[in-house]
Amino acid sequence: MSLRLFNTLTRRVEPFEPLAPPRVTIYACGPTVWNYAHIGNFRTFLSQDLLRRYLEHIGYEVFQVMNITDVDDRIIAEASKAGKSVTEHTRPFAEAFFEDRDYLRIKPADVYPRATESIPPMIQLVQELLDRGVAYRAEDGSVYFGVDRFADYGRLSRLDRRELKAGARVDSDEYSKEDVRDFALWKAAAPEDEKVQAAWDAPFGRGRPGWHLECSAMALDELRRRFDVETLDIHAGGVDLVFPHHENEIAQSEAVTGQPFARFWVHGEFLMVGGTKMSKRYGNVLTVRDLREEGVDPAAVRMLFFQQHYRKQVNFTDEALAAAGKGAERIGELRKRLAQAAGGAEPSSSEAGEQLEREFREALDDDLNASSAVVAVSAFVTRANRALDEGEWGPEENAGALSALDHTLGVLRIAPIERVLDQDEAVWVESRILARREARESGDFATADAIRAELASRGIVLEDTGEGTRWRKVSG
Repeated sequence: MSLRLFNTLTRRVEPFEPLAPPRVTIYACGPTVWNYAHIGNFRTFLSQDLLRRYLEHIGYEVFQVMNITDVDDRIIAEASKAGKSVTEHTRPFAEAFFEDRDYLRIKPADVYPRATESIPPMIQLVQELLDRGVAYRAEDGSVYFGVDRFADYGRLSRLDRRELKAGARVDSDEYSKEDVRDFALWKAAAPEDEKVQAAWDAPFGRGRPGWHLECSAMALDELRRRFDVETLDIHAGGVDLVFPHHENEIAQSEAVTGQPFARFWVHGEFLMVGGTKMSKRYGNVLTVRDLREEGVDPAAVRMLFFQQHYRKQVNFTDEALAAAGKGAERIGELRKRLAQAAGGAEPSSSEAGEQLEREFREALDDDLNASSAVVAVSAFVTRANRALDEGEWGPEENAGALSALDHTLGVLRIAPIERVLDQDEAVWVESRILARREARESGDFATADAIRAELASRGIVLEDTGEGTRWRKVSG
């Protein structure tokens, strides 16, 4: 079988075929860094991590873009209350996101464009939309996308445009516009924007980008510059982004390019806490930093989320987390037993390892059915432990198969294993950390992020503290 994914655009599970194999391009909506990201956000990011890891496991070359939203209405309001610029306000939350990402063993994306560092392509996209007549400039200087001027609007969310009502998130912009359904591409600069340095000059008036515009511009910019294409293979995000965010991304992107913005739209479901959707209103918001401070093992978090299909809700409870941790521990203990049992002996067979790989592939080929993949691994653990108890050594290949599959799930090791670097490696790490610090001090956060990602790809985990940056080498 080959990989099949549920495509929100068609509401069907379809065979996945990239435009230019073996390359696969993925755009994933990243965090809005107005505050610390919560575990509900990271449920989505972990689903995307599983997708990327599995695509690489079956031989694809993945290029992933994840944006960092560091300017929007909420960020401006919070920065204003704190008496800071948007850059000053969002910087620690962006850093915390990367620390949380590394803690949960999420593979770094290839690039993390930030909205405030991507203003030129945003201005270009707005101008193109104005030139094509699908956008217009309102009396207050803001630029809006005219929903009625794009015939396919509503195709992703399957909403009847006539039924769109004021009050939906798409209509929350407090600016003048021709139609209540239209959404802001560029918001005319207001005094509060200028106060927090969130305004930029543009041919159509000084202002700032709308939230929806940011993702389209950053995705298209990366695709055009790197691959000379204008269509993503996969656009991923949480189910809450289908409307209006992703619907608006499609409209403003395809109105310019005339090409499909993404061939597959992959959306993950919500995380529930104690049976209730996570919300400040219910007082049940839990951050990854909370888990880190409590000493929760990242393998347990990954196992808990992967025990449920990404398109189904997960209920996060202390009991479920503890049970998931025990399951991850069983896998790690078996790997040790298999390696010890096979030491120095000639393997008699690799049939069990081949069966595990086959069942694992069948599960994840079926729309990333990680829950079935975990069942297959758990069944293998039970069979292998029984064989070992009865004196039948498990072949070395079985331990190897278990390790190979863990590159997809990332649940095998209960705790990161610190490793000692030789002197040359340590000097190189210190030099990269120094370069990152200099980049941050000069305001070049794109370079700083790239250096962190480079170190993470080599198993170097950073932790910024009041005394400086600490680092350690962990097993991958």
